[in-house]
Amino acid sequence: MRGFLLAVCTVLFYMLMPWPSVMAEDFGDRTDHMAEITDVRLSTGDGVLRVVLDATKPVTIKKMILSNPTRLVVDIKDAWVSPKAKRDGPLDSPYASRIRVAQFDKSTVRVVLEPTEEGSSHNVFVMEGGKAPARVVMDIGASVSGARPPKEEIQETVPEEDPIIKEASENASNGDEKEEKEDTEGNKDKNKDKDRKSTDDEIALLTGLKGKNITIDPGHGGSDSGAIGPTGVMEKNVTLRISLELQKILKEEGAIVHMTRTKDTEVSSKKAYATDIEELQARCDIANKAKSDIFLSIHMDSFTNRSAKGTTGYYYSKGSRKSRELADKIRANLVDQLGTSSRGTQTCNFYVVKHTDMPATLIEVAFISNPEEEKMMDSKEGIKKAAMAIADGIADYFG
Repeated sequence: MRGFLLAVCTVLFYMLMPWPSVMAEDFGDRTDHMAEITDVRLSTGDGVLRVVLDATKPVTIKKMILSNPTRLVVDIKDAWVSPKAKRDGPLDSPYASRIRVAQFDKSTVRVVLEPTEEGSSHNVFVMEGGKAPARVVMDIGASVSGARPPKEEIQETVPEEDPIIKEASENASNGDEKEEKEDTEGNKDKNKDKDRKSTDDEIALLTGLKGKNITIDPGHGGSDSGAIGPTGVMEKNVTLRISLELQKILKEEGAIVHMTRTKDTEVSSKKAYATDIEELQARCDIANKAKSDIFLSIHMDSFTNRSAKGTTGYYYSKGSRKSRELADKIRANLVDQLGTSSRGTQTCNFYVVKHTDMPATLIEVAFISNPEEEKMMDSKEGIKKAAMAIADGIADYFG
């Protein structure tokens, strides 16, 4: 009888014990109590650039000003940013040159604005109600005016106890002192570059891409034009433009980037005389020798029926789960940001994803044979959107 009771107790113990797999919270559980930043809207009027971030719940904010160069930094607490709202790029505004919106840590969304000389004043506040339950409003211009909200509606502090902000502030302060002591333009530039690098390093931590080893393969090149669109746009040129823009974004985020090509040429040392296998293997060799964390081959799709359209992610049919995840993350972000239709994440037997030693994907961004998608991918805006979407997909994969 005692043996029976002991067995029953043992079974109950294992049934009731809170094992990690049961206790582990999924993404929804972790963010349920947090505000989601769903959109970032920008407008210019009456000498003011207005940035509005929509939130699903009331939020509190912390504002900081960093110098050399001047940056307006706003942290939104207990919040997470939707992939749709992520931003990192230049602004077409006389008052600010660049904006960055990303996840700073597990519970903080950080917004960084880089004002121009004309953007000499600013106003930051939280509004509740209206289109969204809460909105963070950032006004920047030559002489921002207007009634500020009551003090209880806005929390603006410079958290000196924050080691990251403290270090950045000290760097900026040290830079200022050095400029006063050494009155040369060269020293000023050095200090500005040093402080900008410090802040860029901090912001690189937002996406988790810092130090990641990535190989980008712009499809086709040289004597191989790839597919050609209805107006003559060549696949090899579109893939290279996207890849170069992507390289720039990833490097800014602290990633180590290897390119199979950076101009209109073949990759194999045999150039136009290389066989298809020799050319494709040369691309794989670059990633394998670099021991990259991931490999990404960028292509444009094509079909005889010009109505075919959309984005597809491919991974090797006998490849790893990580390869599928990489393909899926990038495809999802492209569909979201380009507005293309999704053709899913599919298995394939493509040479470059089969013969690379790391998680690998081949992405068909859009159909160059489709007149509308050809036009989009031949535009500066389309290239930038595609590159940013791929970068966000890579960040989601590593995140």
